[in-house]
Amino acid sequence: MSATSHDQSGQPARHVLDNPALASLTGPHAHFAERRGRVLRYPVDVSPWLALPDEPDADDWADLAALAGPGAEIPLPGYRGAVPEGWEITFRAEGVQLVDDGLAAAPDPEAVRLGPADVPEMRDLVARTQPGPFEPRTIELGTYLGIRREGRLVAMAGERLHPPGWTEISAVCTDPAARGQGLASRLVLAVAHGIRERGETPFLHTGAQNTNAIRLYESLGFRLRLRTAFLAARAPERLGEEDREAVGVA
Repeated sequence: MSATSHDQSGQPARHVLDNPALASLTGPHAHFAERRGRVLRYPVDVSPWLALPDEPDADDWADLAALAGPGAEIPLPGYRGAVPEGWEITFRAEGVQLVDDGLAAAPDPEAVRLGPADVPEMRDLVARTQPGPFEPRTIELGTYLGIRREGRLVAMAGERLHPPGWTEISAVCTDPAARGQGLASRLVLAVAHGIRERGETPFLHTGAQNTNAIRLYESLGFRLRLRTAFLAARAPERLGEEDREAVGVA
């Protein structure tokens, strides 16, 4: 591996995947971004993800609270610092970030492109398998592929965060009745093929305790890049009088 790069101050340079939500919302997904100050988020019917600056200050936390709303529970993926007084951590789990390191990416003859008409069935599959949030407009984030058996959606995978040069594979799930057939692996490789065709690199996240999934992804050709954290916190119930409406970013 090459040596770690450094910025002009001599500090290790930040990688675009160190804060992938921020890199997405200031990059290829900027058309989704809702902004207040330096804080950005996706519309809530697209994704619950919000993006703080790399080193948030008190103003950023105030903007985050105003953007999300009083008492809102806010996902803060990758954040490991302390939360300000008045905030309550509601969820914390260790996670991993894996990147393409030689995937045998290939299209799958059984995979079909899923569209807006498929969203109710996709949301039903997600509700039964719990791969993570999938909102009514999540499908707008990128390409989603599925496999149907007797007309019924039994497996899917798609694209979520989109930092420059990278695309996250997400919503990987299989109906319990169809597990053990390698459908998820096939769809991951098919989605990765589409990402590669654009000249980008696939990556994904999963829980650090999800050892079976990590073993599977590594067998497909992913490697561990980063140990991260999945955090959620509840904003204060009362916000300052100066709070104002969020400004959309075109």
